[in-house]
Amino acid sequence: MEQEAPQANSRGGRAKRIVLDNESNNILDNLLSRMEQYANNLETLVEERTADYLEEKRKCEELLYQLLPKSVASQLILGQSVVAETYDSVTIYFSDIVGFTSLSAESQPLQVVELLNDLYTCFDSIIENFDVYKVETIGDAYMVVSGLPVRNGLNHAREIARMSLALLKAVQSFTIRHRPWDQLKLRIGMHTGPCVAGVVGLKMPRYCLFGDTVNTASRMESNGEALKIHVSPLTKAALDKFGTFILDLRGEIEMKGKGRVTTYWLLGEKESTEGSPAALAQADSSEALPSPKENESVSAPSTPPQPSTPTQNNSFVPISNQRFQSNNISKASSNHNNVTATTPLLQGDMA
Repeated sequence: MEQEAPQANSRGGRAKRIVLDNESNNILDNLLSRMEQYANNLETLVEERTADYLEEKRKCEELLYQLLPKSVASQLILGQSVVAETYDSVTIYFSDIVGFTSLSAESQPLQVVELLNDLYTCFDSIIENFDVYKVETIGDAYMVVSGLPVRNGLNHAREIARMSLALLKAVQSFTIRHRPWDQLKLRIGMHTGPCVAGVVGLKMPRYCLFGDTVNTASRMESNGEALKIHVSPLTKAALDKFGTFILDLRGEIEMKGKGRVTTYWLLGEKESTEGSPAALAQADSSEALPSPKENESVSAPSTPPQPSTPTQNNSFVPISNQRFQSNNISKASSNHNNVTATTPLLQGDMA
């Protein structure tokens, strides 16, 4: 009996060791499994956080590109200093609303904000179709430039002229929410010349333009008239190179800091018949006519051909009367500088 007891104890010890070994193996397997699961979850979490970071970074960059030119914003993101650059020739656009002071006095502040937001949202959607850069808006003033920060040769005057005609057409059908019976009277001025552009300030940096060209463009706007595009002599010379723009001589005006200057009105742009639907249809029909093959007789027409009437070959398509509608309306009051109207909204300060 005494010999059987140690044998039983040895057997029990071996069994206990086997159980302990199995338990240790299970604990180690569970630990490795949990560590692997944690690593997988951590990788997934890192990927999600990285995607969120990249999305927020993209949104911030897009917002920055709305405030500054992309080339300038990229330099600021990289921590580089932006050096002011000189441009030999650009065209600057200025516009404001005639009678905005009276309108603001007769409206609630929230209504004025809604009016400017509606108007400039409309303008922003239009200028996207042209090679221009919106510099800033100050109150009812709207400033756009073409030819910087990316130079476009001599096309800056054409782009600003076409944009001005599009904005003038849009404002004629614009409706004021709280005063739908009144029409906004936009006054536009544009000038061509050299300027310097650069970023000013560290807090809320702004991309600003400097030079006499900016001042002259502002003077062209302030000395203009409602629903008209006032053009300087240099801009007129640049537009004449394209040969498609219609300008009317305004005459000499007294301009502050410039003396007497001969200026012009931009009325519209001619449309060439090249590429018109009628010309393309005629070209397609002529190409569609089958040519007679060799050794194939062509039957004579059953009826003698009628003599064709001569048609006038115009090099340009006539401009529609709608384009000159605003000009005809405003010509009645072009002999004086003040704009007369039947409502206080249209009685603007022409200073």
